[in-house]
Amino acid sequence: MSAFHVSKLIITTHVSATHPKFPCFSLFQKSLSFPNSVSQSQRKIATFVSSKSSEAGELPTAEDEWLSRLPDKNKPLYSHSLPCIEAWLRSLGFYQSREERAVWLIEKPDWHAHLSLDVTDLYIRYLKNGPGNLERDVERRFSYALSREDIENAILGGP
Repeated sequence: MSAFHVSKLIITTHVSATHPKFPCFSLFQKSLSFPNSVSQSQRKIATFVSSKSSEAGELPTAEDEWLSRLPDKNKPLYSHSLPCIEAWLRSLGFYQSREERAVWLIEKPDWHAHLSLDVTDLYIRYLKNGPGNLERDVERRFSYALSREDIENAILGGP
């Protein structure tokens, strides 16, 4: 049986006389004693619940759930659900753009790239302003009919 780990932290705020709008926050574990100068009104107790099991390791996350639902790597990418594709991209080291949800970014030691999930194809653009010696951006297009394994190998192979 799984159990949740509960931690309590006591947060004290110290308002600076020079910057009253920007209080500084200090975190103390419950077991630590407070200085006498901290009044009761400045103390707040926050409870954080961790999803780590005390008996069986970690509970699966939503990301793990979608990764476990990935079709076989030899199946075409069009047979994958969008949450599965997103989990797969994260597992490869991509992170999603905040401005455009269909754009994913990756920064490898030898190259940087933008990946775009278009309606009909997957595009990857290796950027000349990243590490490496590209004279210009290099763009490749992959059909969703290709297998996830083939696309992964082509993408991670770099420019």
